Amino acid sequence: MKIFAPKENDPSEPRAALDPAAVKKLTALGADVVIEAGLGERSDNPDSAYEAAGATVTTDRAGLLGSADIVTRVRKPSPDEIGKLKEGAIHISFLDPFNEKDLIGSFAKQKSTAISLEMIPRTTLAQKMDAISSQANLAGYVSVMTAANRMNSILPMMMTPAGTISPAKVFVIGVGVAGLQAIATAKRLGARVTAFDTREEALEQAESLGAKALRIDLGQTGATDQGYAKELTPEQLEKQRVEQGKVCAQNDIVITTAKLFGRPAPILIKEDVIKSMKHGSIIVDLAADTGGNVEGTELGKEKVTDNGVTIIGTGNFEGQVSKHASQVLGANFANMIEHFWDKEAKVFKINLEDEIQKGCVITHGGEIVHERFKN
Repeated sequence: MKIFAPKENDPSEPRAALDPAAVKKLTALGADVVIEAGLGERSDNPDSAYEAAGATVTTDRAGLLGSADIVTRVRKPSPDEIGKLKEGAIHISFLDPFNEKDLIGSFAKQKSTAISLEMIPRTTLAQKMDAISSQANLAGYVSVMTAANRMNSILPMMMTPAGTISPAKVFVIGVGVAGLQAIATAKRLGARVTAFDTREEALEQAESLGAKALRIDLGQTGATDQGYAKELTPEQLEKQRVEQGKVCAQNDIVITTAKLFGRPAPILIKEDVIKSMKHGSIIVDLAADTGGNVEGTELGKEKVTDNGVTIIGTGNFEGQVSKHASQVLGANFANMIEHFWDKEAKVFKINLEDEIQKGCVITHGGEIVHERFKN
């Protein structure tokens, strides 16, 4: 089978779907791997490194889109490029299927198999191909480093002849993969960390990393079958917002990570809370890509409020460490392909009865086959 990794259409995306290590793994399976020239130029992987790993480098993007059996990329394709795929081709990428009805329809019309990285089940067996988690882990790290670079003060406590410098206070809202990494990073840098989540098990994980848990009695909460926090009622959200606001006012850095699967992110920090925060405080909104947790967040921008609070909503935080983001993402792709690889026939097998494929295959054979998107 021929696997093609094209460069990303979005000029702001520095990540690559495959890195040389992933190429080496795929060619060892017997796959013919082709990458577009310059695929890894923004993730410190020159074309020569891909060639050394066994890939062929091409400048014929359109030709390879039309001849490849599998296309791997980070972001969703344009409708025009879906139309270039050959019948039966397998396309693997982030697809945002809940918000891309027309795109899904285009895959079905083209009779291509569309696999959505967002929809990979969060199970032990699928963990090695869970791109959402691998990227969120890096985003959590970058969120703390970004805040530390923007502050006019330091994170650790220092005892000096001129006096003692108190440690910075960091408040992490949402203790998923990104939140846990943010907690761990902030603690390593010497900050005092407080964390909040609606799930008790998440708060216990935060405490195991040395954070202080903020517990707010919201009544019945919990997690979805995918492991995400369940959507709260308006009353629960308001109570959470008020209690969180009190903690925000006492902290130097606030990092928000709350995302709802397939829905816009909830607003957790409103203007009144921002106005109560100290001059020089930093808010990093990791949910900016899905609307933001902070009132006034603008995707792709940083802004400073009238009272001196910096709101950072640059988006694609994992892309700021594109080398390692591409490394783990490439491993996710390679692990998925290897898992479903028929070693004798040397093909990627589609089996819609398989629990993993049932969760992430959106279209196949000219139809929308995923139960959540059929209608």
